Amino acid sequence: MPKLFTLAEALALLPEVERLVRDAAVAKAAYDRAEGHIQLFKERVMLLGGVVVDHARLAEDRQSRERSVERLKRAIERCSEIGCQVKDLDDGLVDFPTRYRGQEVCLCWMLGETGIGFWHGMEEGFAGRKPIDQDFLDHHEGGPAE
Repeated sequence: MPKLFTLAEALALLPEVERLVRDAAVAKAAYDRAEGHIQLFKERVMLLGGVVVDHARLAEDRQSRERSVERLKRAIERCSEIGCQVKDLDDGLVDFPTRYRGQEVCLCWMLGETGIGFWHGMEEGFAGRKPIDQDFLDHHEGGPAE
């Protein structure tokens, strides 16, 4: 059963979650760059056969890729420990499960937003985001402590 958050709990965790998502996004970008270099190296070897290749650069790219994977895993694992769900690293999209009118829904935050101002149903996802309004605040149940 996923952790359920109150809006206040999610907002309190937002600075840490934002730091983790930014770190994960940087790690993903570094991974993508290193993986691109490795794939290009493989293509050159296939196309050019015995041409002299830069093995030191390949080793650097492999090390960079592995460091990036570890950094990415740590950030995502920490988000999971907190209880939030990273939905998309490219956009920095994170959901915080909660309850509204007796139904499990998600508080929805995206990198660059200053707070949590949206929610959506479990099946709706980002496309179904709705602003947090007074009705939501009045009928938001949050976690089990409430």
